[in-house]
Amino acid sequence: MNKSLQLDPKNVESDIDAAVTAARASYVRANPKSLEAFERAAEYLPGGTTRSGLFNSPFPVFIARGQDAYIWDLDGKRYVDALSEFTAGLLGHSNPVVLGTIRQALDNGLSLGGQIEDEARFARLIVDRFPSIKKVRFTNSGTEANVSAIAAALHYTGRSKVMVFEGAYHGGSLNFPVNGPSPLNARLDLVQTPYNDVEAVRATIRRQGEKLGVVIVEPMLGAGGSIPADREFLAALREETARIGAVLIFDEIQTSRLAPNGMQGYWGITPDMTTLGKYLAGGLSIGAFGGREDIMAQFDPRKPASLVLSGTFNNNSLGMRVGAAVLSEVATEEAISQLSVRGNDLRRRLNGTLEGAGVAGQFTGFGSILAIHFVMGSLRNANDAVTSHPSLRELFYLHMLEEGIWIARRGMMALSLALSHDDLDKVESAVDSFADRWGDILPRR
Repeated sequence: MNKSLQLDPKNVESDIDAAVTAARASYVRANPKSLEAFERAAEYLPGGTTRSGLFNSPFPVFIARGQDAYIWDLDGKRYVDALSEFTAGLLGHSNPVVLGTIRQALDNGLSLGGQIEDEARFARLIVDRFPSIKKVRFTNSGTEANVSAIAAALHYTGRSKVMVFEGAYHGGSLNFPVNGPSPLNARLDLVQTPYNDVEAVRATIRRQGEKLGVVIVEPMLGAGGSIPADREFLAALREETARIGAVLIFDEIQTSRLAPNGMQGYWGITPDMTTLGKYLAGGLSIGAFGGREDIMAQFDPRKPASLVLSGTFNNNSLGMRVGAAVLSEVATEEAISQLSVRGNDLRRRLNGTLEGAGVAGQFTGFGSILAIHFVMGSLRNANDAVTSHPSLRELFYLHMLEEGIWIARRGMMALSLALSHDDLDKVESAVDSFADRWGDILPRR
């Protein structure tokens, strides 16, 4: 129970507002150097940032450095990094294989402007790991990978319509929150459908018929709340797209880290194309898309009328060399499998903590990705997730920071290979202290 506030059990909303106000004030007092840095940044960057998702009112914490599974802010506080750069920091901040490979690449020169052997080596490792990928192309980011994959699929089918799902995030120009698509989205002929709704999917695809060229889906909603897809939902997508000749794309930019061969391997459902990114190059910017031989053959410059897709940094020497080392030596299938076991165990423990405290809340997710929601019952899509009280998520975020645990403001966590058992115990302890401190204002079971 929180002793620093006078709580009124008859006015829970007022108590929540008071708790958040107190937590924000404590946050401001604890981070004076971050405030100074933010004010300097705001002179040159709109809102002081170039990544909207990192902004936190009244200002974000500024990070000074990272090592292994820890980061330090400008005010010298150390955090257990339980977010791992929104899934991209799978290996931690100082993996020796990554650092050694980067140093070697630096010694051999940057911006070489030609083919390098590690490009093909990296590609072979991707093809060997993900069942749907027979050929692959590299990009600079997951956003680029998704845009390129959709464009390739539309060209291949000769059709115009693209099916997406409510709450999906496929990058900065392909963002579909429940309150409406982002105005910055690429201009596509879209059909939007509820996530995890088999009947709606079948009805929509049959209604669109041969106008529908592409269906792109995350096997687990990322920004939409870390909500896994049901196997039946993915199987329906596979069946219906195959029936009408549409291309099914799995966006596994996050979910490829959840199982040894991605979620397509876990569920045994093979899409036509797959997009990748985030952790693949050990923390360097990377993206990739690949799929069936006939679709990817469109990019073969040896063929007449092949598609031209270039990018100065698509095969940059750092990304290619580090990526090959990551998949072959660090993020191996065994390592991914073990991390997923640890993540599932942590989610079970955290849900047990909330249940034991009588809090009406739950951690969703799969494997090494999880997120908190202050609602009960089955969460099947982003519309279910938005019923979680936003102020309680902020209170949880501020509490976890105070306890030295780095997470996303929306309550998301993503575990890295660098985290120890002791680190995960600290995460559990911080969740337990949150339930104890604020139990009077949290929703009850």
